[in-house]
Order: sequence, then structure tokens, then C-alpha cells
Amino acid sequence: MSRWRAVASRLSAPHLLSRAFSKPPPLLPQPLSRTFSKAAASAAATSHSPSAASSAGPRPEVRLNSMFLSKPSSLALPPDSPLRAEDPHYEGIKRLMLTLLLFYSKQSKSIRGANAVYHRITSHVDKPDIYEVFQLEKTFKTTFSLLVLHMWLVLRRLKEEGKDGVKFGQYIYETYNHDVELRVSKAGVNLLLTKWMKELEKIFYGNIVKYDTAISPEASQDDLVNVIWRNVYADEGSEPMDAAATPAVQALARYTRREATCLSLTDKEALFSGNFKFTTVVPTVPSPVKQPSPAQ
Repeated sequence: MSRWRAVASRLSAPHLLSRAFSKPPPLLPQPLSRTFSKAAASAAATSHSPSAASSAGPRPEVRLNSMFLSKPSSLALPPDSPLRAEDPHYEGIKRLMLTLLLFYSKQSKSIRGANAVYHRITSHVDKPDIYEVFQLEKTFKTTFSLLVLHMWLVLRRLKEEGKDGVKFGQYIYETYNHDVELRVSKAGVNLLLTKWMKELEKIFYGNIVKYDTAISPEASQDDLVNVIWRNVYADEGSEPMDAAATPAVQALARYTRREATCLSLTDKEALFSGNFKFTTVVPTVPSPVKQPSPAQ
């Protein structure tokens, strides 16, 4: 039994997953085509539900084969963005007290920056849009797989900053580890928690190595597609990727490759402060052109 099957079999029991997600996965493994079709149908049903349409307005048409082909650009937030994370600017006695409490120390700033970066990851991964667009059913496995994928994207970029980046990445990893532990507990695993966390840690590092290899200069264009299929989409022991799954998997691979380049174009200050934002996966709906009112 593989590491993921050992963990997933424990986390995928309906009475456990129902605590964390509204719809538990089936107990018995299904053939690939049925499993993928169910996930795609679930994503489509969510995106076309009346409540979703009324709350989010008109939904743009998702054309997977034409997505994530635009030129990469920096993900840094503009200076006037309301999404920016800024340290509070105190003066006088307040600043003095915070300075004495090491609030402005390099380590404290790094910890706050790491929390901001990880918040960017979770806010992106926890949105329904990413599951709808890439036709994924939201389960512990898919959420964990997307968390690992985006952690890899950030840690890969931080390596480009040398020792500072590696050290900062450790703070992010500690935040990630704590969050995953909470998610596992929420899924109902409280006994032998340490054992399951060790298994998930092995999966994390195994996936990191696979992504690094798949995006290396020596890798072929299909290597990343195949790795994403195995890490994110495929059920344990499922058959190779079929035609129904191909557009979604290829789109996620293009998104991943493009985000890696975008992060490389993102400056160090934005990265270390968490003042960047992953690319929105839902196509932008153009604003309707306002017609001039007829003359009275």
C-alpha cells in the first residue's frame, strides 16, 4: 500500500470527511472515467447553481484549451491595492514598547511575512473557483494536493534568493505544517495524529521532488502534465489519463508553469511581505458597454 493510499484511506472515510467537507468521496474506488466525470459534473453543477449565479453575477465561459497562454508578469500587488499587508506604523511610546518587545525585529517581520504568504496560498486554494475551473471535486486529497503544489511554487521561487529565501521558506513551511495538522484534525483524525502527519510530510517532499524534476530544463513538456495527473487527479491504481481528463490536467499544468515564471518576475520585497496575489483562474467578464440614453 502506497503512502498516499495509507493516509487517504484513513482520511477518506465518510464519517470523517463529512466533518470537514459537505460531500464525502465514495468508499469504493471507481474507474477513472466515472471518477473524473463525477468531479467534473460536481464542479459544473456548483458553477451553474442559481445561488452561485445570483451571488457572483454572470459566470464567464471556461475554455480550458485557451487558458493560461498569456505572457507571464509579476504577481506583486500595486502600492494602492486594498489587499496589501502592511505593518502598523506606530509612533512615540507605542513604537518604543513594540521595539522593546522585538515586534520590529528581523525574525518577527519574517514570521509576519510568512503568515501573509501562506494566507495568499490558502485563500487561493480554498476558493471554489479553482476546483470548478480545473474540474476537481473538493476532498481532503485534492485540497492537500493543491496546497502542496502552491507551496512548491513559492519555495521554488524563494530558492532564487539564496540563504535568505531558504530561511524565510522554513517559516512558511512551519505555518503550513500547523495548518495541515488543523485540517487533519478537522477531518476527524485525532488518534495517531503524529503518524499521519509524518506520512503527509513524506508525500509533501516526494511531490516537491517530482515537480522540480518535471519543470527542469531536461524534462519534456509532458512531464509536468503527467506529474500533476498523478499527484492531483488520479486515484490510487487508476488507469492512465484519458481523453476526458486531458484538457483540465493540461490547463493546470499550464497554470503551474506560468505561475512559476510569474513568481520569478515578482520582486523580493513583494514576496517576503506577502504582497502578491496568484493569478485568478476564472476568466474576467468584460464590463458591459453602457449605451448612451436616447435624447429626450
